Amino acid sequence: MNRTLGRTGIEVSAIGVGCWAIGGPLHAGAEQFGWGAVDDDESTAALHRAFDLGATFFDTASNYGAGHSEKVLGRAFADRRDQVVIATKWGNTFDETTGEATGQDATPAYLRTAVEGSLRRLGTDYLDLYQFHIADAPLSTALDLVNALEELVTAGKIRAYAWSTDDAANAAGFADAAPRCAAIQHDCSVLNPAPEMVAVVEASGLAAIARGPLAMGLLSGKYHGGRRVASDDVRAQGHRWIPYFGQDGAGDPEWLSRIDAVREVLTGQRPHPRAGRPGLAAGPHRRRHPHPRLPHRRPGRGEPRHPRPRSAARGRVRRGGGPAALAGR
Repeated sequence: MNRTLGRTGIEVSAIGVGCWAIGGPLHAGAEQFGWGAVDDDESTAALHRAFDLGATFFDTASNYGAGHSEKVLGRAFADRRDQVVIATKWGNTFDETTGEATGQDATPAYLRTAVEGSLRRLGTDYLDLYQFHIADAPLSTALDLVNALEELVTAGKIRAYAWSTDDAANAAGFADAAPRCAAIQHDCSVLNPAPEMVAVVEASGLAAIARGPLAMGLLSGKYHGGRRVASDDVRAQGHRWIPYFGQDGAGDPEWLSRIDAVREVLTGQRPHPRAGRPGLAAGPHRRRHPHPRLPHRRPGRGEPRHPRPRSAARGRVRRGGGPAALAGR
């Protein structure tokens, strides 16, 4: 199933592929911003497999692995560039030779330099979507970039642009003032449905590119039971913008408990008290009262055992505004 990328008319797969992890190491001193060592052949095979399964939207950034992610992605689709939609980002600076993160630059001058670097590493002469990567920049800073971005569209170097931010008010202001803005990339998952941001992109006719639909992997189920990520993984660094893992690399207990609650809602099952987190109860168990705030009573004759409110009896998919493209990292 395809989606339209906001106001552009560009078709993308509903589920995209995030390419942060394939970049490999990125560091600032001892602090890590990558996902550890990578095997480029394995990464390329995974990208090709995703394409074969229908994915056409691939999301990366110039600083992922200090440019390495862009290089791997560009090589993987060099022979089918016109069949994929490539989104990359700029704003976080780095040393491509040493793999070191060096800071941020939100000036129009750096924007014009950065786009040339991404085009070179990706081995292409245009970018489908170019995203401002400094999430907490003031709106005024982002708006100062619009003229330069429009010039890049006119020159044919980018087809559209976007902002990667979790600030709904800033996203709305940017969408209103930026003619060729096509999307907002933001954190969005069952643990963080981001209703304010979804409302903004729908009202503006933009695409919502969901960052972290698996909560940095926590929703995969791999990290129940004490499994940890490696010490050189960005998720084990204690960054404030990664709430799902502790500094020991294990899944945060509070977030794991929320996942258990979601699982219970979806399946009607709870983790067995003796089995620990890894599994669900295999045998019979006692279900909670469907409405814990209401007093329990025995159902009357002819009543269902677990009545549901009418509004919950049938789920609906709410449609409207700009369709979403999922680009999980």
